Amino acid sequence: MRRLLRIFKIARVFARYRLDTLFDQISLRWYARLLLKLMLWRYLIPVGSRSQGQRLRLALEELGPVFIKFGQMLSTRRDLLSDDLALELKKLQDQVPPFEGAYSQRLIERALGAPVAEVFAEFNAAPMASASVAQVHEALLYNGEEVVVKVIRPGIEKTIRKDIAVLYTIARLVQALWVEGRRLKPVEVVADYENTIFDELDLRKEAANGSQIRRNFDNSPILYVPEIYWDLTRQNVLVMERIHGIPVADIEQLKAQNTDMKKLAEQGVEIFFTQVFRDSFFHADMHPGNIFVSRENPSAPQYIAVDFGIVGSLSPEDQSYLARNFLAFFQRDYRQVAQLHIDSGWVPPDTNVQAFETAIRSVCEPIFEKPLKDISFGMVLMGLFQTARRFNMEVQPQLVLLQKTLLNIEGLGRQLYPELDLWQTGQPFLERWMKERMGPKAVYRSMKQQAPEWLDKMPHLPQMAYDALNQLKNLDDNRRRDMLALSVARQELQQQRSQKGRWIGLLCLIAAVGLSVDDPLFVVRDLPALSWLLGASAAVLLLRH
Repeated sequence: MRRLLRIFKIARVFARYRLDTLFDQISLRWYARLLLKLMLWRYLIPVGSRSQGQRLRLALEELGPVFIKFGQMLSTRRDLLSDDLALELKKLQDQVPPFEGAYSQRLIERALGAPVAEVFAEFNAAPMASASVAQVHEALLYNGEEVVVKVIRPGIEKTIRKDIAVLYTIARLVQALWVEGRRLKPVEVVADYENTIFDELDLRKEAANGSQIRRNFDNSPILYVPEIYWDLTRQNVLVMERIHGIPVADIEQLKAQNTDMKKLAEQGVEIFFTQVFRDSFFHADMHPGNIFVSRENPSAPQYIAVDFGIVGSLSPEDQSYLARNFLAFFQRDYRQVAQLHIDSGWVPPDTNVQAFETAIRSVCEPIFEKPLKDISFGMVLMGLFQTARRFNMEVQPQLVLLQKTLLNIEGLGRQLYPELDLWQTGQPFLERWMKERMGPKAVYRSMKQQAPEWLDKMPHLPQMAYDALNQLKNLDDNRRRDMLALSVARQELQQQRSQKGRWIGLLCLIAAVGLSVDDPLFVVRDLPALSWLLGASAAVLLLRH
């Protein structure tokens, strides 16, 4: 009943903002089109002057935090949405009022098992920031260190589960009613979102992600990650070093302190490539609200990152294929791009390479009409994935996260320094990484890393070789025994079939004779066919078996 009431509210919001117009250009099933045309509110409620994107954004904001976050995630899926809808959804804001500080304090005390006054020298019950999943309070430890305390919003898990169930219902309807619904996998999209949002409810995972990135960039001049206080961190409470920086979107304040904007923009690109290709562990939620700039040394600016609830990772194979894809693309080697997609398993192995190459060329070649500094790296990646999807490329969750992060980094870099040439910044890094990964030094490094393991196994090699040969011999013996057993089984089956055939033939013969002896005149006169048929069948079966 609660789900039905929630669906009713969604339908009411759907009608109020006339979201039915989103389906006007979509190939729906005939019964879905008929159902939309029969809805009276289409003729009673005017569309108004707002665009489709604006109406969709306002509707999601009215439906609450779960739908807002879902819209934010969809804004990165350009394969599912048009550009204008995606750009409008990027404006979605989490405008959630904070819950009472006293209640927050009780949650923290319950999680830490001690009164706030015992844990913190000072604790501000008034939240300094509030979002849909959690809110943050400032505090001071007894050793004088400033910290922030993040606490999960009470009851949010129940709300999320309820709205996720509704989203699954909507996704299944889309899949059933939309002609292309099955190809775009809306149920899988909701499942990815479900995993992401429930990961955000366990602050220990966020703390572990933050600790890993902090370790990767330890003593780095370009990125600082706040320290996590593990002894004060629980599933619903996270205590982290408080940072003091300038929000990266505050361009005026950055310029006021004479920040080197070109260097800042290029360092953002360097951080992205370092996380993706060196560490294979990247911050996948790098929107401006999570990024700050240190106030120290504006001529050599340093980023500060917070909120590590969403991270991404690539396998060594994905890293290699992605780097080679970028390099091949900017060298306009579309054949190589097509072949790499097939070799990586991103598209089926039976894909027509020539047709795929032609499709990639038709999408990518117009991009090179622009100066390199105006080429969007994120849009290049998106164009490649969209083209590949027409050739049955499966949705790759790790690549979707990568695309989202790249779009964020690129947008941020161009906001800081409009002349940023992403390719000029990224190409040397990619080429250097490929050389380090595949050159003689990489081979030597790999051999050096594996040498202790080889030395450990070397004394056992003779025994391992003997065991391997013995296993081959046993395998050959087992195969011969299996073949013999199979032959015996076949003979037994053949004997059983012959015996069964003889019994059936004998029964047919007895029946034929019985019918003939009983009343010959009657049989000859009226039932010759049955008698002769049984006799013939008996003869055939007895002769065969």
